[in-house]
Amino acid sequence: MRYAGGRALKTPFGTFYGPNITPHQQAGIGRWSEADFMRAMRHGRRPDGANYFPAFPYPSFTNITDNDLRDLWAHLRTLPPSSQPSREHDLWFVFGWRFLVTVWKWFFFTPGPFVNAQGVTDIVNRGAYLVQALGHCGECHTPRNFLGGPKKSRFLAGGKGPEDEKVPNLTPTGLKKWSDKALQDFLVLGTTPDGDFPEESMAEVINNTTSNLTPQDLAALIAYLRSLPPLPD
Repeated sequence: MRYAGGRALKTPFGTFYGPNITPHQQAGIGRWSEADFMRAMRHGRRPDGANYFPAFPYPSFTNITDNDLRDLWAHLRTLPPSSQPSREHDLWFVFGWRFLVTVWKWFFFTPGPFVNAQGVTDIVNRGAYLVQALGHCGECHTPRNFLGGPKKSRFLAGGKGPEDEKVPNLTPTGLKKWSDKALQDFLVLGTTPDGDFPEESMAEVINNTTSNLTPQDLAALIAYLRSLPPLPD
């Protein structure tokens, strides 16, 4: 069942498993309040106050606006509840200590909603919000250091992603040979200009997310990627 958890994410720190986020009272988040949900998404904290591991992409989700977070919460409440229990993460020794995530947050986490950049168009700002917050594209397309922190100077420049998959450079360096139409076809249909198909993880992103974007948001996303500083592969 969708959103019932159990999906594995292999990383250098061990394997994380997605939790059940259906409104089941015991197995899911049925006992959560809206404030619990906002705290998790904005600050990366569980209802009991403990840290979430940043494999849950709250460093990006923190940028979602309050109104959109409330809409997400309302949607989650409509899902059919699943009794499937969430699976414990399988992490290497100290990486399973949640209190150490506090130190990680000091270096790599800045909570707060997205703020429009000055000097750019509304379309580019909309695209930035889609990429940085809702789409959390940087979680995979930005390389990380040995502590798992994103290398901000290499934002969206690609490299090695989760599960050792090679992820492409999304700055103009990586997209210079792609027309806007080719990018639209890729994000909606999952086909490249030479007739190839993406890796499984990106195929899921296309199927579940980008293929559902409105034409306006799709154009905004592409406009934002075009506006980024070109970074070498």
